[in-house]
Amino acid sequence: MSIANASHKMGNPVYPIMFAIGVCHLFNDSLQSVIPAMFPVLEEERGLTFTQLGLITFMLNIVASILQPVVGFISDKKPMPYALPLGMISSFVGIAGIAFSTEYWMILVSVVFLGFGSAIFHPEGSRVSFMAAGSKRGLSQSIYQVGGNSGQALAPLISAFILVPFGQKGAALFLIVAAIGIFLLSRISIWYKKELEAEKLSKRKKTIFSSLPPLSKKQVGIALTLLMIIIFARSFYVTNMTNFYIFHLMENYDLSVKKGQLFIFIFLVLGAVGTFFGGPMADRFGRKNVILLSLAVPIPLCLILPYVPIWAVILLLVIIGFFLMLSFSVTVVYAQELVPSKIGTMAGLTVGLAFGMGAIGAVLIGILMDYIGVYKTMIVVSTLPLIGLVALALPTDRKIANLK
Repeated sequence: MSIANASHKMGNPVYPIMFAIGVCHLFNDSLQSVIPAMFPVLEEERGLTFTQLGLITFMLNIVASILQPVVGFISDKKPMPYALPLGMISSFVGIAGIAFSTEYWMILVSVVFLGFGSAIFHPEGSRVSFMAAGSKRGLSQSIYQVGGNSGQALAPLISAFILVPFGQKGAALFLIVAAIGIFLLSRISIWYKKELEAEKLSKRKKTIFSSLPPLSKKQVGIALTLLMIIIFARSFYVTNMTNFYIFHLMENYDLSVKKGQLFIFIFLVLGAVGTFFGGPMADRFGRKNVILLSLAVPIPLCLILPYVPIWAVILLLVIIGFFLMLSFSVTVVYAQELVPSKIGTMAGLTVGLAFGMGAIGAVLIGILMDYIGVYKTMIVVSTLPLIGLVALALPTDRKIANLK
């Protein structure tokens, strides 16, 4: 296939499906966000330590991390359209358990159900986004991922306006969100199944174009390793901001839980905005260029964040949030184009690794905070974005804009 015809061969975008799966991603990650949003409540009502809170996030994320590549690998062999609503049903059970758990072990079991639901949703949801994308892969993945990041951004608001006033049982309100998600995903699954049947009947193999030059297996392996290191650094940092930065704001700036959560909300909202713009920018300027921009800009700002006055915190959170998450959807597409025959596996690996790194990060950060204190932990975490500079060694891709 010639480069000039690449965009045409990739087909037309199916926008209703692109947006619908993005909305469902918002629902799915809103349910996940109930967990970090509940941390201040659990610390006060249940007397949990930072380490115990970190273990809750570990259980949630490690289940999703381990199972996502497995689900992706299986779906590459045999796509599973109706797995999407089944995953949301698992999340429904998890939220019900979270709302009414009276013991610590019950909370851990409940988050396993949430993690299982997330493990099913993410690789299959990413596959639907890829199938609906046509020639707009960056845009489609951005719409999909911005839905998820918007759901994550709701965590501080969930904490401030639902869980703090209503306590642990306030999480039961999110059973409504899960129910709507089950309905929408059932409808999307019908489209998904029809697409697979049409492809089978026409006996056609979908063209999978990569913007990357031909690479050897060794080069692909090195590039994937570098990508995993980038995801590691970003996930550790975001996990700290989502789960534990609130305690830094409360301890060092004397902010209330509600006011502190609004600061986290600003960081996450700008992260969602960055996620949205990252995909189209990567289509136009190249995947590697956007990944580099995403990692280079936040480095000095992250390093000074623990030391600045409160008025500067807001400004830095805006810039860091936007640029750090600019590459979130781009790393998924980049991995898929490194191994274009394994779309589900690559989605599961990249997003699953993000969950896994978040899981390990939550435990390590919790332990650090218990042993060296909140402030010193924030200083240690501020150096993590430096690791992302390994992106300089990634293979350079061709700009999709030049392929039209």
